[in-house]
Amino acid sequence: MNRKKAFVSLTSDFGAQSQGVGLMEGVILSIYPHAHVIHLTHELPPFNLIAAARTLEQVSFLPVGAHVCICDPGVWYDRNSLILETYRGDWLLGPDNGSLIPAARTLGGIVKATTIENTAYIRTPVSHIFQGRDIYAPVAAHLSNGVSFDEFGSSLDVNNLVRSVYDEAVVIDNLVYATVIQISRFGSVHLNIKYELWKELELDNKNMIQITRSHTESLCLPIGRTFSDVPEGYPLILKDDYGRIEMAINMGSFAETFNVKI
Repeated sequence: MNRKKAFVSLTSDFGAQSQGVGLMEGVILSIYPHAHVIHLTHELPPFNLIAAARTLEQVSFLPVGAHVCICDPGVWYDRNSLILETYRGDWLLGPDNGSLIPAARTLGGIVKATTIENTAYIRTPVSHIFQGRDIYAPVAAHLSNGVSFDEFGSSLDVNNLVRSVYDEAVVIDNLVYATVIQISRFGSVHLNIKYELWKELELDNKNMIQITRSHTESLCLPIGRTFSDVPEGYPLILKDDYGRIEMAINMGSFAETFNVKI
């Protein structure tokens, strides 16, 4: 039995007070009592696929395992339920709505993808609005218990999956084109710039960086290592805790000050 794959994480927009959280864990443990279940968060902003994708990226800090992410606006519209196998060895489970793709990139990329169709491994009848309990939780448990990836459904061409809810930053003519992917509760603005690109551009060796928004508004930000590198109330740009770059204000809200929204 592959104990390395006995780790299951759950991420959703259900809310921490929802009984659905406990029900999913209960379904997993009823199928595979040896599973180690961690609740990454159940406080995703409702229906926010960008927040779901950004949060799921953090499973790269967790042990290799089966990672379920449920943020599914509309529920049960015409889309597949997926399992993605990644090069690190993890499985990502969720709707085919683009929210799994950033995490898959962080975990080395997608080895293969399959639909979830085999009723032998799901709870039936399947609820039209609670697939976390009836599809994703049991499938995560069966994967952890050693059921082969190929037993769950039909193979999918990775190129036919729904496009990622956000792409990676790109460099064109020495300019970095980036997108806001998260605003923290402190008002820090997180970008889709990974550490690797930051290092490649040797930005740690610079003191300032110019940020331009909508081709009209420009702002020069000092590059720091921590918030206190600038006086209280001043902005800066720095590496965040999760592999990407953020813009922040020491003891203040960058998003509120500069009217940044997703």
